[in-house]
Amino acid sequence: MALGYKDLLANADAEVKSYETADAPALQDNPNVVLVDIRDPRELERDGMIPGARHAPRGMLEFWIDPDSPYHKPYFAEDKEFVFYCASGWRSLLAAQVAQVMGLRSASLRGGFGDYRRAGHPVMQREQK
Repeated sequence: MALGYKDLLANADAEVKSYETADAPALQDNPNVVLVDIRDPRELERDGMIPGARHAPRGMLEFWIDPDSPYHKPYFAEDKEFVFYCASGWRSLLAAQVAQVMGLRSASLRGGFGDYRRAGHPVMQREQK
């Protein structure tokens, strides 16, 4: 194996801006920031999500970002910073790196939703479908 997951994470961490959990409330209030939850829908239904965040499943991210894709989501074309988060911060770090390569201003939330929730920040429940 040329690169393992630890190598991929280290490379992404060197390239991508990351915010700490303590920064989350200010990010939520910033109109120039879009928080993007990339967790699986089952995780959102079970654990909730950061209020005001958008959901973009990791498996669809590249297709939702690209304006030429039939799956493009217009909010990804906005001139904003996109801060990605997942459960622990690993998937979102890699997602932020991909979004950056695709031309978005992107960052990740260190520690992800788990640290956010453990810090006592507000959580909104997602309706089950």
